[in-house]
Amino acid sequence: MASLGNLRLGGWDGGSGEGSRVQSLNAVDAVVFALYFVAIIGVGFWVARRKAQTADAYFLADRDLPWYVVGTSYIASNISTEHLIGMIGAAYIYGICVALWEWHNVIAFSILIWIFIPFLLASRVFTGPEFLERRFNSTCRLLFAVMTVVANVTAFLAAVLYAGAVGLNALFGWDIVLCTVLLGVTAGSYAIVGGMRSIAWTEVLQTVLILAGGFLLTFLGLRALGEGSLSDGWSTMISRNLGEEAAWAEGIRRLAPTVLGEGATSYERLNLFQPPNHTLIPWWTLLFGWVATSIWYNCINQFMIQRVLAARDGWHARMGIVLAGFLKVILPAVIVIPGLVYFAMDPSLDRAAADKGYAALVMQLVSLGVRGVLLAALFGAIQSTVNSVLNSTSTIVTLDIWKRYFEPNMPERRSVTVGRLVTAVTLVLAMVLAPMIERIGSGVFVYIQNLYAHFAPAFSAIFILGILWRRATGRAAAWTIPIGLGASIAVGVVFPEMALTVRPILIWAFCVVLMVVISLFDAPPPPECVTDDLTMNWRQIGIFRGLGKPWYRNVLFWWLAFVACIAACYLAFSGLGLGR
Repeated sequence: MASLGNLRLGGWDGGSGEGSRVQSLNAVDAVVFALYFVAIIGVGFWVARRKAQTADAYFLADRDLPWYVVGTSYIASNISTEHLIGMIGAAYIYGICVALWEWHNVIAFSILIWIFIPFLLASRVFTGPEFLERRFNSTCRLLFAVMTVVANVTAFLAAVLYAGAVGLNALFGWDIVLCTVLLGVTAGSYAIVGGMRSIAWTEVLQTVLILAGGFLLTFLGLRALGEGSLSDGWSTMISRNLGEEAAWAEGIRRLAPTVLGEGATSYERLNLFQPPNHTLIPWWTLLFGWVATSIWYNCINQFMIQRVLAARDGWHARMGIVLAGFLKVILPAVIVIPGLVYFAMDPSLDRAAADKGYAALVMQLVSLGVRGVLLAALFGAIQSTVNSVLNSTSTIVTLDIWKRYFEPNMPERRSVTVGRLVTAVTLVLAMVLAPMIERIGSGVFVYIQNLYAHFAPAFSAIFILGILWRRATGRAAAWTIPIGLGASIAVGVVFPEMALTVRPILIWAFCVVLMVVISLFDAPPPPECVTDDLTMNWRQIGIFRGLGKPWYRNVLFWWLAFVACIAACYLAFSGLGLGR
């Protein structure tokens, strides 16, 4: 094991110059990769064989998705190069605490299941902005629509395409721009033609492929660390991430200032609960962080909830999110553990090289003939997110902006045509912007999370208050959105060292106070904005209806099982468990 510990991954130097090692696919890899493309694109176009003629069909798959498609599609939309590349790199630097981006979603998922889904489905809306117009006013709808499109293009599409291009460049030495175009064109083809139905059903296959490829990489990494033994590999990974060997203790000392700030000499890599000066996720943000970024991302972000809006009914929507919750439990085994394995193999890399950990592990651990599977998994992660974001952006631009302000009487078939055109234009714009992200210098994962932290707080505040408090007014919401965004940017500029998980909590609290104060000085909202399908009626709470019988089909039973699994994960990687 010592020899592997002193080995730089097959001569990998983390760069893109002459010292970098690149590969080419052999015949078997090429066949596997080609079969993946044939299968995915074939399924996408086969599902789309019935040409969508209505907005319901193109944007929401006729609102007929079963629970297993809702859940797998939800997760496939979530998993992307941000995870396979960005989060593996973040885990190399910060340790197991980045798994909280998966496990701590238990709170937001629970709120989505028990509060948001009943209102979103009862209102029969196509988009989150449409819900805001019904609850508040058209100004809120426009602001949310425009900012969602901006977030989709900059924080999702461009970043995902860039990270995928970096992975392909690291693996094969292909030009970054060429990789970006290749990824964009292949990912967007059937999304343009088939809409949500094609996207959702192909994402079932992509989820299986992504998880299989991720588990394969984790398996091979642990087996390599243990020289053939998985249990020895796990023990070695734990020991080295705890700094129990000299080289790894030095690696922790070297990375400590990045993690805990200037002057730090050590940190706990296997503990979810980090000290208050942690630069990414101090422990106290676990108490409040979910109210801002997590609520926005999981409950009101269009490209995630679009599959919820497309569910057959409330039971299928809720069970789909429960399934997604169980998949969240196991995701760190695919996207975090490889980062810990990477550190156990070589503790001397910097932030830039850490972002290329996925490519380095594939090159070192995966034999020719199997790399095609891992490359297909990478493409699957990219395609699923790109397609979902394209479809959600198209939905918002077509229905919330174009139809609302330029063509109010647009026929159903015309909306599908406009939607396809918007999808194509959005894809081209994202491909143009993607190479520019190379200049950010903070890592893909941190870049994306930082953008989330700006967009999320104001919208999270107005959605929560809008549903739970009938006195919240449209004027208050319309003022809270731009003021909240401006305040977030200002705080980020004045306090650049503030942890990106801390800022959204403070801004969210500010937005809540601001909206309450303005609402109390404003006239009460009109009755049509506070009906029972838009706001919580505390006298007639119906959120526990339609949970399913018998017990093994009951949403509450499986939700409790999901929560119990998350609690076990927290216990395992805490001061009482492996992170001791």
